[in-house]
Amino acid sequence: MGIYEELQARGLIAQTTDEAEIRELVNSGKAVFYIGFDPTADSLHVGHFMALCLMKRLQSAGNKPIALLGGGTGMIGDPSGKTDMRKMLTEETIAHNIECFKKQMSRFIEFGEDKARVVNNADWLLKLNYVDLLREVGPHFSVNNMLRAECYKQRMERGLTFFEFNYMIMQAYDFYTLYQKYGCNMEFGGDDQWSNMLAGTELIRRKLGGDAYAMTQVLLLNSEGKKMGKTEKGAVWLDAEKTSPFEFYQYWRNIGDSDVLKCIRMLTFLPLEQISEMDGWEGERLNEAKQILAWELTNLVHGKEEADKAKEASLALFSGGGNSENMPKTIINSEDLRDGRVDIVTLICKAGLASTRSDARRNVEQGGVTVNGEKITDPKASFAPSDLESDFILKKGKKNFMKYTFGK
Repeated sequence: MGIYEELQARGLIAQTTDEAEIRELVNSGKAVFYIGFDPTADSLHVGHFMALCLMKRLQSAGNKPIALLGGGTGMIGDPSGKTDMRKMLTEETIAHNIECFKKQMSRFIEFGEDKARVVNNADWLLKLNYVDLLREVGPHFSVNNMLRAECYKQRMERGLTFFEFNYMIMQAYDFYTLYQKYGCNMEFGGDDQWSNMLAGTELIRRKLGGDAYAMTQVLLLNSEGKKMGKTEKGAVWLDAEKTSPFEFYQYWRNIGDSDVLKCIRMLTFLPLEQISEMDGWEGERLNEAKQILAWELTNLVHGKEEADKAKEASLALFSGGGNSENMPKTIINSEDLRDGRVDIVTLICKAGLASTRSDARRNVEQGGVTVNGEKITDPKASFAPSDLESDFILKKGKKNFMKYTFGK
């Protein structure tokens, strides 16, 4: 089985421009491909993780990845799938985010001479003369076709700015430039990027008479059709300071039964034969599959030591075994006490498990909070510092856990 057939078997391929040519290129290790990453935050997230895994798979088959960091396009913002215009970032913020991305990417991609390369589209986009750009690429873009593009549909109803309308041209120009500078012959991206990617292949064909290809990944959606990688507290980040290894592990440990095998197939590097053996797993064996998924992905992102710690902490929560020392902790100090005690609402808010005291109170009253397995329904319930000296574990809902300790 070639790498292309493996990607198909894992359910990773959504659309291709020329399947036969793409199959030949990637299976023979002749693809010089790029994926773009706009630095809109200071950490990559689960959505990027899927793209990084694809780059890792293709690089292992001899193909050469280009990680394109959007120092230029990040100053505009991709309207694809967005109902409102992105917040504009400063050049300083974008530069900081790019450095953060580079460090995280090196865990997945091997950069170096004749290996993968990382480039920044600010190097060419910020130097463009507007009139020259209009003359060079403007005649090759049909406004009618652009307005029909999927990436603009959501925004057309609420208002698409001319600022964002240019994003497709910028992304096409990236491919056009990478084709000339580095021999890049292929672009990969999420299925929501299809229109933008086609614009790049068409620009190369019209301007240079060259062959360039595009392939999109299946978007990582759960069984309800929602993008994976979101929690009550926001995105699941790859930065351990933003999403701890335990939280990352727990996210995957708690995904729906109908999604677990799909995620194992799409995201892990376990052999397909081993995954096929899991297809008939039910009941407790599905919980085992979730543990496998959670450990494999935490290992990929944070390393074996952190994956083992997260597994131990999870076992301590769900089966009474394992080591609770590895759970996320919140320290309660004397400033949090009232009359020598700390109330349940303060515990919830201090750990960031609710955005307001009103939300925390409501969670308690509705029976969604337990302490050491005992349901707490009185929002006035309180605890002494001595209660926090041994294992004191609060659970909110089905997926949020926190261990508390008392510090002076």
